[in-house]
Order: sequence, then C-alpha cells, then structure tokens
Amino acid sequence: IFDSSLWAALLGPIPTLFIPQCFVRPTEAKKAADESKMRFAHIDGDHLTLHTIYHANQWCYDNFVNYRSLMSADNVRQQLSRIMDRFNLPRRSTEFTSRDYYINIRRALCTGFFMQVAHLERTGHYLTVKDNQVVQLHPSTVLDHKPEWVLYNEFVLTTKNYIRTCTDIKPEWLVKIAPQYYEMSNFPQCEAKRQLERIVAKLEIYSFKECLSRNHSSCPHSPPNHFKPY
Repeated sequence: IFDSSLWAALLGPIPTLFIPQCFVRPTEAKKAADESKMRFAHIDGDHLTLHTIYHANQWCYDNFVNYRSLMSADNVRQQLSRIMDRFNLPRRSTEFTSRDYYINIRRALCTGFFMQVAHLERTGHYLTVKDNQVVQLHPSTVLDHKPEWVLYNEFVLTTKNYIRTCTDIKPEWLVKIAPQYYEMSNFPQCEAKRQLERIVAKLEIYSFKECLSRNHSSCPHSPPNHFKPY
C-alpha cells in the first residue's frame, strides 16, 4: 500500500534518474572531481546524493557537476508535478529538519524499484533478489560501506556485473510495500529469503497482537504459524 506522505518525497531524486550522469569526471582532473563528489555524498547512498546536488546547483562548476543535466532534471520534476496535480495526488512534504526526511525518500524509492534490490551474502558479494545474479557495487558509488540491502537503478554489464546508483534500504519496507512480489513461496532458496521469512513472521505476530489490543472480533483465534518466530 502506497503511503500518501511519500508522494512529495518522490519529486527529489526521481527526476535525476531520467537524465545523463550528473557528475563530470574530466581526464585531467579525475582526483579533484572525485573529491568534490564525495563532499556531496550521503551516507545512505547514490539516490540521496543526487537529491543533494539537485538542491545545490549553484556550486556545479566548482564541483564538477553537469548543470545542464540538473536543468533536465528540473524539467522532469515539473512534468511529474503536473501529473500529480492532474490526478489530485497529495504533496505533503516532510520538513527538511525532520528525521524522517531522508527515510521517506528511501521508502518512496522502494515503491518504484522494489524489483531492483540486491542482498549482501555472507561470502561478501551481492545477489539480486529473486533471480540471484552475482553483482558488485559500481566503483562510482558514494557508499563507503556495504549495506546488507540495497536498491539499485541500473544493472551494468562490463567485465563484471555491476549495480549502479545504489541506496541503503530496509527489508521490512519491501514486504510492506510489495507483499505480493515478496511472497515467500515464489522465492528461490537464499540468505535473503531466510531473512525475509523472519521479518514476515515478526510482522504477522505484531499485527496479531495489535488486533488483540483493539479487541477486534475479526482477529484470528491463534497467532500466524506460517513461519517460526526468530
């Protein structure tokens, strides 16, 4: 179920996904360009980094950011805004100072890219969810760590399988946002499935307890037993 509070959050990073690469990396200034990019880096990944530079375009030239790409992103944003207005979609923006500001953007990204997710295995490599493709984070990522779960924008095939434009996400968002896609009976055996099963079990038990606390007659007579609590 799509949370209406996330509509406005989509207007930040989404436009930057429809344009060429924002960051410029000239051959004669690669080191300076990489250092400038890291000044904009967001701890949760590439989507939020793009969101940050979208709101800091006055520093484009000094920080090796493609200004024309940002202008293209602005055009996309205006188009999306008009579409939202046409369908009377709510645009309640979260305050920038709120702790939920970036969380809402990440959750909003999951609503559109829940099929483009990878899980970090114990072996140290990532597997794409469901089709189990071995992938690596693209070298251009601003992430300085390997999140257990990442959402990605592009699958890049070169000498290796890379996922590009990645953001740290929470697995519980996935099962709440796309329960049919994350139906466990359709999943291949892997570490991601086992973790998702534990999350689904916890959510079902929590829902059962919430139902009991409200004294609803429609509550099931016993807690769900599809999965063992972990």
